[in-house]
Parts: sequence; C-alpha cells; structure tokens
Amino acid sequence: MTQLNGTLGFLGMGNMGGAILKGLLESAVITPARVAIFDVDVDKIAAAKAMGVHAAASPADLAAQCDIIVLAVKPQIMAEALGQIKPTLNPAALMVSIAAGISIDNIKNVLGMETRVVRVMPNTPALVLAGAAGIALSANCTEADAVAARTIFESVGVVAMVDEPMIDVVTALSGSGPAYFFYMVECLVTAATAQGLDEQQALQLASQTLLGAGRLLSESGELPATLRQRVTSKGGTTEAALNAFRQNNFEAVIAAGVNAAVARAHELGK
Repeated sequence: MTQLNGTLGFLGMGNMGGAILKGLLESAVITPARVAIFDVDVDKIAAAKAMGVHAAASPADLAAQCDIIVLAVKPQIMAEALGQIKPTLNPAALMVSIAAGISIDNIKNVLGMETRVVRVMPNTPALVLAGAAGIALSANCTEADAVAARTIFESVGVVAMVDEPMIDVVTALSGSGPAYFFYMVECLVTAATAQGLDEQQALQLASQTLLGAGRLLSESGELPATLRQRVTSKGGTTEAALNAFRQNNFEAVIAAGVNAAVARAHELGK
C-alpha cells in the first residue's frame, strides 16, 4: 500500500476520525510518530495517545505541525475551528474535510482561496474497515493530493473520485445508504417473526444474508442483475417475492428515498 508522506493531523477525533486513524495505523500507511490530533474530549485524547500518536495542545498547535489536516469536527462548528487553525496553518498544507454539507468554497473562504481542499463523504462501515467514500478535489489540488486522499480513505474501505456536485449524490447513496440496508433488515426480521420464526434467529440469518450478498457482489465482479437472476428460479419463491416487490413499487420507493436525500443534502449545503 502507498505510504502517506509528511505529518498528518486530525482536528476532531469522533467515531469517523477514530476509524480513519485506526485504519491508517493498522495498514501501516503512516507511523504513529507522524500523526497528531486535537479534540476537546479528554477521553478521545487518551484513546489517541494509547495508539501512540501525539496530542496537540490546541487547534493552532496542531495546524503548526501538520502537512495534511483531516477536518473531522461537526459541521456546525467548522467555521470556528477553521478560524482557530488559520493563524498558524502552513499555506502548503492540504485540508481534507469529512464534514457533511461544508463545501470546498466554504473552507477556502475562511482559510484563503489558495488553500488546497479535499472534500470527502465517508460512511459508518469505515468503523469496521469496510467503508465507502466519495472524494472531490478542489481545482488547485495536485496529483499528489489525490494520491494522499485515496491513501487515507482506502485504508478503511473503497474510494470513488467524483466532481464536487456529485458529493450530494454520494451522500444519498453510500453516506446514508447503510441506514437503508439496516432498515431493510429490520423489515425482513419483522416479516419473518410474523411468520413464526424466532426474532434472534431471524436477525442472525438476515444479517448474514446482507453481509454475504454484499461480499458476493463486491468480490464476484458481476452485475447485481446477473446475481439476482441466478437466485431467481422461474416459478420459485424468489420470483414470487420479487414480483410482490415490483407490484408494490419497490423501485419507485427506493428512487424517492434517494431523491429526497439528495434534495436534503442540497439544502444543508446552502
């Protein structure tokens, strides 16, 4: 795997920031000695120190020592956080934002238009090193910046490079997507228990089916339609279920959900 050059900083060490740091260290993309973090939560600082990374004294202290900074604070405090790092920020440092709804221009407007910014929409399966992230680069990013961004997020999953306007679609697809699959598992479990199956057995079987289907789709290299057709025998149980889904406008329901999420992402970004 590609090594990450320079010193990496994390401004904020929540679940996602912690997952990314864990992935980077486990994959040996960077050594703990070249990582620094800042967070207001003493427990998060202690957890980071336990991984062998340095805890900066303040956002300004973090900015002064890092070549790449992952902006992992909540969107509502991003402007304040950027203001705190601006005075000591190395003009050549790369900003990598995982804050939902915060555009590249929002960050540039605070730090300066010459700042190189990577905007990322990751998702929660990064917590188990199975994430999916959409990455958009500012126009002044270099090829080395693209490699660095890919290196960071490939340590916790897969990456798709997109233009920034597509980040809202990525948000609706893979950013929010885990909740869609969790909801479907909830519905499957409810339906199975209504038919008399034990709830824990139903949950175990549904969870494993979700995991197995995802791995089969990811690792086989085949289209989902092809895999679906292989499971669907003419006149069989799967065909009966799929026909019922179609009759109840399953495709339209999914499209409506994705469209609603895209629209909401647009609103949050304004």
